[in-house]
Amino acid sequence: MSFEFFDKLSQDFSELLNDKKESNVVIEVDKEENKKSFTSHSVVLRYRSIYFTKELENIATNENHIKTIIKPNISAQIFEIILKYIYGGIVNIENLETKIIYELMIVASELEFKELSEKLETYLVESKASWLRTHFSRIYRSIFDSNKSNEFKGLNQFYNDIISKHPNLIFESEDFTSLQEAALISILERDNLQLEEIKIWDYVIKWGIAQNPMLPTNLEEWSKENFKTLKVTLQQCLPLIRYFHISEKDVWEKLKPYRKILGTQLWDDLYQQRLFPNQPVKSLVLPARIISNPELPQRINELISTIISEEHVAEISTWIDRKSTIYSFANVPYKLQLILRGSKDGFHPKTFWDMCNGQVGTIVIAKVVGTDEILGGYNPLAWDNSKTQGTFMETNDSFIFSLKNENIQNSILSRVKNKTHALYYYNSNKQKTCGPSFGFCEFLLKSDVSDFTKDKRCLSSYCYYSGSGYVYYYEKRIRTANEEFSILDYEVFKIIKK
Repeated sequence: MSFEFFDKLSQDFSELLNDKKESNVVIEVDKEENKKSFTSHSVVLRYRSIYFTKELENIATNENHIKTIIKPNISAQIFEIILKYIYGGIVNIENLETKIIYELMIVASELEFKELSEKLETYLVESKASWLRTHFSRIYRSIFDSNKSNEFKGLNQFYNDIISKHPNLIFESEDFTSLQEAALISILERDNLQLEEIKIWDYVIKWGIAQNPMLPTNLEEWSKENFKTLKVTLQQCLPLIRYFHISEKDVWEKLKPYRKILGTQLWDDLYQQRLFPNQPVKSLVLPARIISNPELPQRINELISTIISEEHVAEISTWIDRKSTIYSFANVPYKLQLILRGSKDGFHPKTFWDMCNGQVGTIVIAKVVGTDEILGGYNPLAWDNSKTQGTFMETNDSFIFSLKNENIQNSILSRVKNKTHALYYYNSNKQKTCGPSFGFCEFLLKSDVSDFTKDKRCLSSYCYYSGSGYVYYYEKRIRTANEEFSILDYEVFKIIKK
């Protein structure tokens, strides 16, 4: 029989961390302007960490018999948690932002604390799925960019499952062509990728050409060397295309122009299959992808939005119904139907009026460049692009808002105060520069160069100054700064009752 006193042991070692008498290691972390030093004991570091064992072996002591380890890419907040884990075996994440937990997982992996990194990864996948979906592009890329896909298998599987269901999230993103080759291969290997094979081919060609910006823009001007260059770039991707499940029309129109990168045997087999479909071919025939549901439902919990999370949808739904208590995820009475996404459909103001014309009951969501702000507005009326002159629209149910996130602590709701001036619909000429407008300038997307991302003309003001004084159309300001701004991306959703 044995008695275990791990709690007391952990407590004593945690106190040792603050004992500087026998410390003989200094660890400097964070960037120069925020640099902070921690003291530690080499014997503890060596017995608790393979990583620090190797580090200490390669560092000489100074005249005071102290070794200094410099880690400028680790924040002081993260490293303090790591040290407490090394000494006491305890990591308290109860009050940590999800972003910090994710960064802690990355650092734990880099420092070879496998037990800790795996525990944090499991926690994120099981408890913070909504946050992971909201930050899909950033995290998915960071895993592959740092060659961590084999280490974070849980996250890799989590994101690949999302991509299988919604491949356009990655293929139609603005930075698709900067995707790591390993990430692209991982996607192409999926049997259940929910996308037509010919579209997959188009994206692969697009990616390959983007890796070689010196290739001529006109395919008719390509030389043998140009095709050879593309073939070498795509040598790991081409074998993953399911060629024999592409229609004859698409083979002729889409594959034929690039037949020089396919090889003679594959092209001959594709031609043979069309003439003699029952005869065997020499090329490898991969099975067709499993398209489980071509008409995938667009729901927020399947990552329809790249800006807002399920928590945000619950909050907005609560505001629409004027409830005092925020809906739980299970009881949200609405689902979102994507109408427009700037990064997919473009940021020209006229695009908004054309795509949203006639849509009733919508929310506009915008992410501000250079900040963590998510601003938006709800319009219960139908957008109308046929106004011959600018017109104020009347409703008592519209509102504008700022949503909480990692850096914004609380959401702000601002309901319309003057219902006769709830929204402003521009005439066709003004639609070239002005998009959705709540009030007149309380929340307005505008650009004189016809691109919301290129021109700092968007507004989120508390009031509008007229000749006779200030006019307040909404209850409160939804943005702390009153200057004009541009946006990183924006989305428009139709609110549909479940």
